[in-house]
Amino acid sequence: MKAAILFLGITSLLFFEAKAQQPPHKEIDLESFIERLFPVQDEDLDYESIYDVLLQLYLNPMDINRANAEVLASSYLLDPNQISNLIAYRDKFGPLVSLYELQAIQGFDLKTIEQILPFLTMATGTSNQTQGFWKRVLNEEQSYFLVRHRRTWETRKGFTPADTSSTGKISSRYLGDPNELYLRFRIQHTRDFSLGFTLDKDPGESFTWDTKTARIGFNFFSFHFTKYYVGKWKTIALGDFQAQFGQGLVFGAGYSLGKGAETVPTVRRSSVGILPYTAALEFGFFRGAGLTYQHKNWQSSLISSYAPRDGRAASSLDTLSSEDLTINSFNQSGLHRTSSELSTKNQFRELSLGGNIQYTSTTGKLQLGSNYLFTRFNHPWIKEPTLYNQFDFAGRSNSVGSLYLSYNWKNFFLFGESAVSQSGGRGNVIGFISSLSKQVDFSILWRKYDSNFHSFYANAFAESTRPVNEQGVYLGIQIKPISKWKINAYYDYFRFPWLRYRVYAPSKGYEWLARISFQPNRNLTAFFQIREEQKDRNLSDSGEPSLPYQIRPLNKINGLLSLEYQVSKAFFFRSRILFSRVNFNGQKSSGFMILQDAQYSFNKFRLTGRVALFDTDDYDTRLYAFENNVLWTFSIPAFSGQGMRTYLVAQYQINSQITAYFRISRTAYTDRETISSGLQEIDGSRQTETTLLIRHMLHR
Repeated sequence: MKAAILFLGITSLLFFEAKAQQPPHKEIDLESFIERLFPVQDEDLDYESIYDVLLQLYLNPMDINRANAEVLASSYLLDPNQISNLIAYRDKFGPLVSLYELQAIQGFDLKTIEQILPFLTMATGTSNQTQGFWKRVLNEEQSYFLVRHRRTWETRKGFTPADTSSTGKISSRYLGDPNELYLRFRIQHTRDFSLGFTLDKDPGESFTWDTKTARIGFNFFSFHFTKYYVGKWKTIALGDFQAQFGQGLVFGAGYSLGKGAETVPTVRRSSVGILPYTAALEFGFFRGAGLTYQHKNWQSSLISSYAPRDGRAASSLDTLSSEDLTINSFNQSGLHRTSSELSTKNQFRELSLGGNIQYTSTTGKLQLGSNYLFTRFNHPWIKEPTLYNQFDFAGRSNSVGSLYLSYNWKNFFLFGESAVSQSGGRGNVIGFISSLSKQVDFSILWRKYDSNFHSFYANAFAESTRPVNEQGVYLGIQIKPISKWKINAYYDYFRFPWLRYRVYAPSKGYEWLARISFQPNRNLTAFFQIREEQKDRNLSDSGEPSLPYQIRPLNKINGLLSLEYQVSKAFFFRSRILFSRVNFNGQKSSGFMILQDAQYSFNKFRLTGRVALFDTDDYDTRLYAFENNVLWTFSIPAFSGQGMRTYLVAQYQINSQITAYFRISRTAYTDRETISSGLQEIDGSRQTETTLLIRHMLHR
């Protein structure tokens, strides 16, 4: 039987125009991959962390013969039915001898295999463990250095000469120049090691050497060294790292996927363990040591971190002692452009001690685990009291622990986690994902987070940016009625038992999305997507006598019509129409955007461009448009008002080692004479930005 299957697999190589059992690690359309998995666009989302972790999926492909159900599900590439069939095939016939053998597994068609090939590998013939460690590091092919420069060319107010008010006070200005500089160096080999560093300077930050403010030319410095499989030590991470275990109620790895165009698999988190931190965001990561020890079906992890944190201090009026300082607020922007912003840099220290213990059954279908994290600040954190933050964390230390479970039975994935924080607040999430048939996938998730649940590194499924003060139920479905059509939809109902920012009463809401996709062949893709969201918001103060803090539902509808066509191997175009409508307290507003993308490749060049027109009534009807950018850089700007958006991205492979990327973009408004406000204000109606990135692969 297997001989016949192998014969079919070998014959199918003609389809792929390849002869090797292990195909090369092919390039993919990262934009399409990220856009499909990204949550619905919102300014509160941490896009950079999401992008960085998803990028690691691509840079660290899975071993198709060793990956269990948990690892396969973490990729968001396969549905429960495909995962179950793959594991059953391996149990029956043994390890796959070729990635193309996937065609013999039920549910794996040619299109699916082409999509997942960049994320898969086979251990056979890829190991270099016979060499010494440092020799492997020095000879590793996945070794690169990249430098990126970005700048807005119109002068912002923060870069103009300071002026003096009538009272003699000198106005604030940025301390540095308008250039953004980013450097990254990394050497990695899948399941062996990863080491590197990241340097970053934002526009307006000064390029200086000052050890007191931890500035070594660049404003931010991140580094990591991670070694895998040293005896029974599965992971040894030093420097900056993240962790994700369970459903993200304790350890959330700084990112989460949830409600988006991929309506079924993204509601579930996977225990991917300890990960290197390589992003340039200056918060949300551990700095210290993370260890994972593997013994048979058990693994235990320890986390020790002592990290600097940006924040603003306050002191009592009757003392100047540093011991009596309190943390008033944390600065999570990572910006240190003015004297005021710079005064928040590294003002506090955060000690984190935690761990995880996890059991995985021999079949890989059952996973049980427990998390614990203790956090202590060197000064008490006391927020300025407001109506809505009465149950927020206050004090110097916090602890949070949880129990979680994940079980794969046939075509069902059951998962859940229950956590409790030092305050007594609880967080609970439970759900399942199932392939009801070959054509239908389904997911359901229930969550409940108390108003006094405190977990600083949590990133569980939630409507809010944090899992707190929320209850809700999510239903997702994907239907493939015939091979060329696909329907995705979800409905989410949620309520907030306590007050929230701009909502000074208990509130509730709902959200639903529907997307119909049509792909008659591999070159043509079309889809229509519509989303409605309704949440309560405070009414503006009219000045008339009335009951305080009245709220009304704010209803938003967003739509997107997209057509993509690969004309030839060299030419690709995409056309889209976006629209929005908002109804709040009887006042209606709307917006629309039309855009045209084109991409042309020839020899060592690739050019990608866009022309877009937008017109929205106000900021509430703003529209988000995913944009092409230079390598490993994302862009999802929001557009409001009236104007035109254009950009051009050029890629040129200078030689086998060096590739250069250049991007120029411009937004021209027709409804204003100034852009932005405060120190970011531009006196004019146009904003032009350029990005230059050069990547040097050291050993190619």
